Amino acid sequence: MSSSVSASCSRRRWLRAAGGTAASALLSPLVQAAPRPGGLPREFRAAWMATVFNLDWPSSPGLSPDVQRAQLASQLDAAARLNLNAVIFQVRPSGDAVYASSLEPWCGFIGGATGRSPGYDPLKFAVAEAHRRGLELHAWFNPFRARASKSYGPAGSHLAARRPEWTRSFGGGLWFDPGEPGVREHTIRVIADVARRYNVDGIHIDDYFYPYPPAGASGMGASTFPDSSTYAKYGRGQNRAAWRRSNVDAFVSGLYRAVKSVRPEAKVGISPFGIWRPGVPASIKGQLDSYEYLGADARGWLARGWCDYLSPQLYWSIDPPDQSFSTLLRWWHQQNGSGRHLWPGMAIDRIGPKRPAREIINQLALTREMAPRGRAGACHWALKNLRQNRGRIQEALLTGPYASRAAVPASPWLGAAVPEAPRALCQGGILKISPPADCPWVAVQAWDGNDWCLAELLPNDPVVPEIILETRVPDNARLIALRALSAAGVESEPALVEVA
Repeated sequence: MSSSVSASCSRRRWLRAAGGTAASALLSPLVQAAPRPGGLPREFRAAWMATVFNLDWPSSPGLSPDVQRAQLASQLDAAARLNLNAVIFQVRPSGDAVYASSLEPWCGFIGGATGRSPGYDPLKFAVAEAHRRGLELHAWFNPFRARASKSYGPAGSHLAARRPEWTRSFGGGLWFDPGEPGVREHTIRVIADVARRYNVDGIHIDDYFYPYPPAGASGMGASTFPDSSTYAKYGRGQNRAAWRRSNVDAFVSGLYRAVKSVRPEAKVGISPFGIWRPGVPASIKGQLDSYEYLGADARGWLARGWCDYLSPQLYWSIDPPDQSFSTLLRWWHQQNGSGRHLWPGMAIDRIGPKRPAREIINQLALTREMAPRGRAGACHWALKNLRQNRGRIQEALLTGPYASRAAVPASPWLGAAVPEAPRALCQGGILKISPPADCPWVAVQAWDGNDWCLAELLPNDPVVPEIILETRVPDNARLIALRALSAAGVESEPALVEVA
């Protein structure tokens, strides 16, 4: 189903939300006989799309702009076909940018060399194309990695090139030291710059705070991160692990405030390691203590409301109990005193002979069971693995939990006001919709004589006044219900339109 925008249209016979005796008397017998459409189905359905090492996109560095755009469009098409409603797009793999920036150089995985422009703005393109397909676009940042590949070292405006004293070599990689106030301030400035300049629906940071221990090392290995000089300068006698947590806490809280100051409606998401501490809850085992050695007090961030959604990476199976998905998910829900969204990460890449696709379907059922009504969701690692159709996961999703579309759950703490309903008319099989101001989405529900379903999510640019959205009437639809969605995702009353 395609949609387009027309700048002008007759304003005659616009229909507003049906309600009240007078309004009902004007409705046709078909409209009066149809059941009232229920609220929109809601569930967060996202996939990570990584640019680092060209994992998802582009297929290789240095491709032409046309090829890159075609590949990116193909990725978004795949997400839409699977009835996802969000893509988490990596825009800062390692102190660099997958977008036009005055603060950091172009990413080598895109242009073929650090600082080399790909010839267009991938993030601007991705936002527009995602919205055209009814997908939210969340910009994903790695906060403290300074170099991911020796092929693309720091250069030009890269912070590690300008302030090498703020970097640390560890585990074969290069890292920004979170203990340096300038590092935290720069990273927040970079992220706020994207939130200010791009129409992104979310800001997302991953699980790299203080770095993981090198491959093969024990969970204690992260304690050897070489930040002794920073600790001596700023530690002020604190326990080093507690000092590290305070640095990451300052970053996370500062980031949340900064994003809300420039784009209050953008959802801030964090995806930490899925186990807060080994032995919490009691049945959970593991070597890595992310609280002690990564400086990641994700439980505290959730409790204080320093994010709008938390996506702990629960990449394990429901059984056995040592790292049980269900046990961990239930524990994370118990920590959610702030009432934020809890949308766990799920490992599509681990589907194989010992873990069938049915495991993901069962995990999605648990997210729906444990979440408040209309608030369930999940993030899938990664879009590449969904596209590979591992274990026939596509068929399992589309004949099961993702058989029909859903809208992203509302975040009423970002604004609880109910928007006005759209105005609309139907002419020759085309819906012409006048959305209210400041509502970024219009939902199209269709009734085929038996059931209502969510047929389409249309993007609306709140900056453009008096815009008219146009879209084709869904096949077999006899009646249409239109709802405006506020920036916080709160839905309007339905405006009913009879198919002409």
